[in-house]
Formats: sequence, C-alpha cells, structure tokens
Amino acid sequence: MKRTAIDLADGRELIYFDERDDAVRDQPDRRDLPPPPPASQLRYDPLTDEWVAVAVHRQTRIFLPPANECPLDPSVGDRLTEIPAPDYDVVVFENRFPSLSGRVAEEPGEITPFTPVRPGLGRCEVVCFTSDHNASFASLPPRRVRTVLDALADRTEVLGALPGVEQIFCFENRGVEIGVTLHHPHGQIYAYPFVTPRTRALLAAARRHAERTGGGNLYADVLAAERATGDRVVAENEHWTAFVPAAARWPFEVHVAPHRVVPDIPALSDSERDAFGPLYLDLLRRFDGLFDMPMPYISAWHQAPVRVDRELGHLHLQLFSIRRAQDKLKYLAGSESGMGVFINDIAPERAAELLRAA
Repeated sequence: MKRTAIDLADGRELIYFDERDDAVRDQPDRRDLPPPPPASQLRYDPLTDEWVAVAVHRQTRIFLPPANECPLDPSVGDRLTEIPAPDYDVVVFENRFPSLSGRVAEEPGEITPFTPVRPGLGRCEVVCFTSDHNASFASLPPRRVRTVLDALADRTEVLGALPGVEQIFCFENRGVEIGVTLHHPHGQIYAYPFVTPRTRALLAAARRHAERTGGGNLYADVLAAERATGDRVVAENEHWTAFVPAAARWPFEVHVAPHRVVPDIPALSDSERDAFGPLYLDLLRRFDGLFDMPMPYISAWHQAPVRVDRELGHLHLQLFSIRRAQDKLKYLAGSESGMGVFINDIAPERAAELLRAA
C-alpha cells in the first residue's frame, strides 16, 4: 500500500491509500474554499456524567445531493470535488463539517457552575472506500477491504498520538433510513477527547469480570461461550467469528470478533487482516439477502481507549440494522430513547438462523 498525503485548498489534510506503488497523486485542489470552521463546544452534563458536542456549523453541511454533485467522487475536468485526483482506491480526509477538530478559536465561558464547557478538540475524518459512486462496501473485492483495514489502522495510530485524544471510533453508516447525508460508499473516523459512554460501560463490566475471575477478559470469555454453543454463530473462519449476541438490542445485530485478544485494529496481524475481508463481505451480502434489498446498517469498530484500560478491551466490529421486516423499521421509541431499555422484536437465535439461511 502506498500512502500519499496532500493539503486541500482550505488547509485540511487528505491522504491517498493506493494499491499500486506507481500511483502519482500530485493533482492540486483547484477550488476556492473558505477557512474550515472552528472547533465545536463540549458541554458537560452533570446528571449523566457525559459530554455533549454542540457543533452549530454542521447545520449547513451537504445533504443528499444529486449524483452528479457528489463531493466524494473523483475530480474530473471542471467538476471539482473533495478528492482532486481523477481516480482513487481509498481516500481519507479531514471532514469539512467536523464535530471535533483542532481549530480552537477561543476558550468557551462557563454556562453554570454545574456545566463545565471546553473546546471540542479532536478530529473527524471521512473514509472513501472506492471511487465508484454506485458501489457498496459489500461489492468491494477482498483486496480493497484489506486496504480499507490498513487505512483504518494507520489513522488509529496517527490520531491516537494527537494530544488530548482518548478514543478512536471507526464506523460506516449506510442507507437513508440510518440518516446518511451522502450516498457515495464511505465511512468516518472520530477521534474523541474523552472515553465514550458506551465504551466506559463496556470497560466497567470487563473490570468487574476480571476482578471476579482473577484477570479473565470478559469479551474473550463471551466469544468462547458463543463459539461453544454455536446457536447464534452466523459464520467463522480460522481467525474470526461472526455471531448474534445473546442479548442483541437490534433486530439484526452481529458481532465480528478476532479469536485472539487484541485492543485495536493496528494490533491485528497480516493473516488476521486478510481473513477479515472474505468473512465480512459474506456477512454484508447476507444482510442484503435477508429481504432481497439493500439493508440499512451501522458498522461500528469497538477499539480499546488510547491511554487507559487497554488490557480490558477486545477489538470487535458491531454490525446492526434498524430494519426488522421488509416493510418495517425499528424505531427508538419511549423505552429505548427515554430510558435506554431496548426491546427487541426478533429473538437473537431466530436472527442468526435467518442470516445463516440468507
């Protein structure tokens, strides 16, 4: 893989990850762009012990443009996009409308004595999986999946070294039902200046388990139990297992986990990275085959925090959809949104059975 970094017209960084060593990436960004927006504001919620980002500039971001105006396509002729080159394999660039960034204009003032405020330091990046606007991740060849995984490993290491960054989150949103604003196949990376609530909950459970068992890794033990029963296993190979969690929250939810305990994507070996693509592509095609239509989903990598509790983590990918039937979506209503208590309409064992048959 060849890595080439350039600066866009407004100073944001863009990186090409090419599968050919002879790729030349010297095309300049010929657009006239305004400076990037300043960092968002983080407000602390004392009632939940969580941080909330207020990023008002994101209200003006691009929303579902027509295909001939997609900003993630390559630049061709006078049609100038976020990617200056006329073609590409995988591209990563700093989001033009970021929730978090390193551009701090001024220190925010206090809201109340109970609500500390600080700049939304961090970084948000866009990951373009292919130059083909009409493709999907499921249509990529295994070699391209490996390139994407290597790019995510690169960004996890680089962003994790930034001052103040505590956690790296790589993910893909697919489908208007999920809330995507661009149809071009792409993902995102968030570098947070704190450990997220979801990860804190996972780590707290892992810590309690380690104390009870004398150092056992909770996720590894859960994975071993799922592999032993096999009831909810959808697919597996030498290095990875895809299974529906026994307490799945979503109608169709699958975890894809390496058999070896590793904290993050950079820690994966070459053989583990090669083995991920074929299994994951098979899983995505099963999702699309469930109702014979493109499945809306969120694909979320759970990595250990950058600086703390890394021994408690176990890298895994969580893939889930809000579609519960061909003509029905799972909405987060009162119990889920108000109280955080999920009610699943499909038994996890049945979901696994349907996915195996898809």
